[in-house]
Amino acid sequence: MKRIVFLSFYYEPDLCAGSFRNTSLAKELGLELKSKKVIIDVYTTYPNRYKSFKKPVKAYEKFDNLNIYRIKVPSHKSGMFDQVLTFSKFYFSALKLNKGRQADLVFASSSRLFTAFLGYKLAKKNKAPLFLDIRDIFVDTMTDILNPSLFKFLTIKYLKYIEYKTFNYACHINLISKGFKDYFIKFKNKNFSFFSNGIDDEFLKNENSMNRFKNSNTKLIVYAGNIGNGQGLDKIIPQSAKRLGSNFTFLIYGDGGSKHKLKKEIDNLNIKNIILKDPVTRSELKSVYNAADYLFLHLNDYPAFKKVLPSKIFELATYPKKIIAGVSGYSASFIKKEVTNCFVFNPCDINSLVDFLENDQTVGNFDRGRFKRKFSRSSINKQLSANIINYL
Repeated sequence: MKRIVFLSFYYEPDLCAGSFRNTSLAKELGLELKSKKVIIDVYTTYPNRYKSFKKPVKAYEKFDNLNIYRIKVPSHKSGMFDQVLTFSKFYFSALKLNKGRQADLVFASSSRLFTAFLGYKLAKKNKAPLFLDIRDIFVDTMTDILNPSLFKFLTIKYLKYIEYKTFNYACHINLISKGFKDYFIKFKNKNFSFFSNGIDDEFLKNENSMNRFKNSNTKLIVYAGNIGNGQGLDKIIPQSAKRLGSNFTFLIYGDGGSKHKLKKEIDNLNIKNIILKDPVTRSELKSVYNAADYLFLHLNDYPAFKKVLPSKIFELATYPKKIIAGVSGYSASFIKKEVTNCFVFNPCDINSLVDFLENDQTVGNFDRGRFKRKFSRSSINKQLSANIINYL
């Protein structure tokens, strides 16, 4: 009996891109290998992405040849140091659970590098192939976020060492964004693929209705997702809402390390047309999107984010709504090429956003059928899982 170790810090029912991507991929691998005497052991955590969203789950679950092992980690507020403690617990617990167990292939999906490094440690110990799925360039992000200091210098130097060891060992690296390609050509690994995020079936099947708040002339702009430093919502939404006035309402569902900054800016400007809500399940989110006039997406103005491709765009583009995207670099190019009826503006450009909303005369439904067919999650998962199985 062969065994695949599957590492993902987030897994269902957690609410984040890593959870959605890896839950569906693990299930696809299980189906593909069910008749071939291969077991997939998934090592993940209890839901912890948002402090305000908790759901009871079991520490261990079995679905035919797919085993889910959940590790309890300390709660965190998405700060740097509490996340270090949280991941350390996951890292050492996963190593302990794998002690004395042979792995024939290690798969790790990683945005913050250390899940990839955990995969490297397990693969090297077992002399097994390592297949990496990279969702972010962590060194780039930390370079932008950390203030110049001795701490930053030592941190980046250490991260580059971890990165070098991990990426040079891997037999295959999937990059979720083609914008990452130039960064990775320096590593010895020559086997790359570019399977992006995709659209889950539940969003492919949404009704795409144009429901609005009845008896209201106020236009509703909806944002749902993480409220962290990477999104920079505190730099764009309160100031725009203040200038737009009562004809527009921003409805924000989410949580994260910068939510307090957003609340502070709302209070400082005495904003009345922003509504903050805690995260909700995806089924609830569908009705929220259907009530919107505009769907909002934003990344902070950091050089590292010129390479990324936000997973949220795949979700938003299944609705016949105008999408407002404050992004640059590869994200902006991708949206302009692949998604119809979007307004793309530079991150944190309040003037452009306000000017567009005050003058937009958008009416009617938008057909994004081509996009939905091209980026179906199930189709992408079948191709990605076939690539993974090749190394077994």
